[in-house]
Amino acid sequence: MPDDGTHVRVPERENGPDPLWSQAAGLIRAEITRRGLQPGAKLPPERELCTRLGISRVTLRKALTHLVELGIVTASHGRGWFVAAVVAPREWPKDLESFTATARRKNMRAGSLVLGHELGVASLDEAERLDVPAGTPLLRLARVRLLNDVRIAVDRTLLVTGLAPGIEDVDFSTGTSLFDELRRRGVELDRSETTIEARSADGTLAGHLDIEPGSPVLVLDQTIFGNGRRPVLLSTVEYSGERYRLRTTLQSG
Repeated sequence: MPDDGTHVRVPERENGPDPLWSQAAGLIRAEITRRGLQPGAKLPPERELCTRLGISRVTLRKALTHLVELGIVTASHGRGWFVAAVVAPREWPKDLESFTATARRKNMRAGSLVLGHELGVASLDEAERLDVPAGTPLLRLARVRLLNDVRIAVDRTLLVTGLAPGIEDVDFSTGTSLFDELRRRGVELDRSETTIEARSADGTLAGHLDIEPGSPVLVLDQTIFGNGRRPVLLSTVEYSGERYRLRTTLQSG
């Protein structure tokens, strides 16, 4: 196979004491590391990997599954195997930063597919969480968030439009950062209150994330406050469990 820089080329397996699947996993991992491949790089088709490594598809699947468990590769249903796009925010939850800022810090490219962008009004429950009267105009924004073109999460945001005039006219399909647009309008974000829950992806979410229905997802439900200590937006982000890693530090006392 020609080496075009976008695929992993795997050397032939050598004889050794380790199980075949372990040898195969080690070779694939070593090649990813050697070439410094970025998240989103595609591995060769399974048939080619089997031929190159001299193993069966069952053995290959065991090797790749092991690499998935280590967070090194990820599967995309119907598309193949990819180098995993793992997001590990520094010292979360102490830092409040946008998806785009996290991507920049990790030397990755953020992107968005807009699922919904419309004006609405706050329901009673939404109004209570946002500390505004029911019926207050809101922007309802739903996006698939991407890192290096790999689908990472679905982000659904409710924003009080009166706090950021003109925000409803922004084209978020270009990957524009919502946080950056808020700052341009004088809205400084101070903190978030977040709950985290593990769930299984239903058919709709699985389709958006290009994963199998029933796959694990990590759900972050956030209320984000401005400097004036009033809520600015509500955000529910559903991350693919195979493509997102949460890291924090716990300290005694």
